[in-house]
Amino acid sequence: MGYVFKKNDPKVIKAWTFYDWANSVYNLIISTAIFPIFYGEVTKTKDADGNVISEMVTFFGREFVNTELYSYIYSASFFLIVLLVPVLSGIADFMGTKKRFMQFFCYLGALGCASLFYFDKDTLEISMLSVFMASVGFWGSLVFYNSFLLEIADKDQHDKISAQGFSLGYIGSVSLLVTILLLNGVVGMPVKYGFLMVAVWWVGFAQYTYYYLPSSSHYAKREKQHNIIWYGYRELRKVWTELKQHPRVKWFLGSYFTYNMGVQTIMLLAVLFASKEIDWVPGGEWWQTKETGLIVSIIIIQLIAIAGAYILSNLSAKIGNLRTLMLATLIWIICTVIAYFIHLPTEFYVLATLVGFVMGGIQSLSRSTYSKLLPPTEDHASYFSFFDVMEKVGLIFGPLMFGFLEGMFGDMRKSVLMLMVFFIIGFFLLMKTRSVERNGSAATV
Repeated sequence: MGYVFKKNDPKVIKAWTFYDWANSVYNLIISTAIFPIFYGEVTKTKDADGNVISEMVTFFGREFVNTELYSYIYSASFFLIVLLVPVLSGIADFMGTKKRFMQFFCYLGALGCASLFYFDKDTLEISMLSVFMASVGFWGSLVFYNSFLLEIADKDQHDKISAQGFSLGYIGSVSLLVTILLLNGVVGMPVKYGFLMVAVWWVGFAQYTYYYLPSSSHYAKREKQHNIIWYGYRELRKVWTELKQHPRVKWFLGSYFTYNMGVQTIMLLAVLFASKEIDWVPGGEWWQTKETGLIVSIIIIQLIAIAGAYILSNLSAKIGNLRTLMLATLIWIICTVIAYFIHLPTEFYVLATLVGFVMGGIQSLSRSTYSKLLPPTEDHASYFSFFDVMEKVGLIFGPLMFGFLEGMFGDMRKSVLMLMVFFIIGFFLLMKTRSVERNGSAATV
């Protein structure tokens, strides 16, 4: 039957934040840490002495740089989400089935993670389908997960709750990452078993969330309509029309669209960048070797991100959400400049610390800022659907352009400069949002 729902219930809020604990293992282990390293090694061609002779792969008869193909597959998964989300979010708002859709995408993503156990370069067309499924499942579930925030708590709690969720996610994902690394190092467990562990973790801990979240929206369902399949697109069109009356939301979405392209592309491709562009020292000190250095830097990012989420949340209470986000985008600009010039492992560790500080904070604060800017509405899933569609359209172009530039210039450093442009544009659009806010009658955010 589930739990009897009431707004601002600590049990419901805790259960909602716990889904970050459940699903963040995908974000860290599959899309950021272990699988990208695994993918990079598996898709290389080596000679008898173990020297790399090619990083080209064949996919449906065409040759790509391995990391270029990786970028394209993620872009394709975001494209599918953009097509699906409006339909499903509209149906969810209409029929009160948000939790069911959230569960469906959760299980689809976990199945994709589990099937990575069979990843093989010789069957790359099928193997990349697992990468595609896992991405669609993760991002699809987040659409419905995020939309619950408006239902479970009042807006004055959103910054704190959002930060709690991201922090739990970082703690949980690091816990499983360390477990997998220990099993690999101590008992020799192949890392591909870690992909199965991600699937079990994700589905298993998500059950706690599903028990407490309401099974259907507590808002009244709408009268039955024809063409329910297109209801979501009509809702998005309605949201787009309503944005003309809410310029703060419109300009904020524009800024989020651009700077989040940079954030998410970095999260997807940072390990592959470090693997290729940093001058690791084979046989050197433990912190100089690629195998250890990549994992250590990822753990640094995750642990620093926990503190960053809380620090930026507390800072936003003092200077406002938009000013804090502007500060975060400035730090991201600095990060891209550093990334373009660095070559040494120690330099990359410094960059990882800086990235970790702003990574969790900007994600958490973006989610809560949007929820606080929204006008009074019962169409929570439709508004968050619009938010997620904007995000995914950006994520189609971010990795796509990153991969294209790498294929054109033969290295990833030129692609990093493209990410800097995203953050610069995002910063100025945040300035515009603040300008509209000051000139309007609404409260400052």
